[in-house]
Amino acid sequence: MDGRLSRRRRRWGLGGWCWRLACVVLLWLAGVSAYIVWIGQRDQAAPADVIIVLGAAAYDARPSPVFEERLRHGIDLYQRGLARRLLFTGGFGGAGARFAESQVGRRYALRAGVPAGAILIETVSRTTRQNLQQAARLMQANGLHTAIIVSDPLHMARAMRLAREEGIDALASATPTSRFRTFSTRWRFFLQELYFFHRDLFMEAV
Repeated sequence: MDGRLSRRRRRWGLGGWCWRLACVVLLWLAGVSAYIVWIGQRDQAAPADVIIVLGAAAYDARPSPVFEERLRHGIDLYQRGLARRLLFTGGFGGAGARFAESQVGRRYALRAGVPAGAILIETVSRTTRQNLQQAARLMQANGLHTAIIVSDPLHMARAMRLAREEGIDALASATPTSRFRTFSTRWRFFLQELYFFHRDLFMEAV
């Protein structure tokens, strides 16, 4: 009798620890999720040296709808006089691509009336971290110290954390509209950002 009772207590104890662990994990995920949403809803746009528009997919010489939203917002900030320079990031999307994402952004800005001398680009990055690494190098080479970072709302939390890691003194200004409009596309993008957020934390820890 005592043996059976002891085994039950051990099983209950193990189950209790599993339940506590599950609660901690759920609370952590809820907190991170709230942080991602909160950062994406803030607009810190204020005078800075440069506006960094993070790259996104391009279709030959045309920006994807997501990239176009970022370009529009970055150019709007420039036309409002918040910075004298625009910096477009993003390399070649794949084999055979004629234009880097940043080159597509430059063409788009020129058509919008932005002077060529106000535009900086890099053409080698393929990830958000690389976008910001290359942006930091260009800023240093051109004597630029402060930046406004432009991306989609759900992308801003990770972008800002990576910017800090690259030593960029940055403010966040997410696009006021997003091409991730449907519930399914927003949910997929959110889960993607949640995954990358934790992956980057794990990579830093090891």
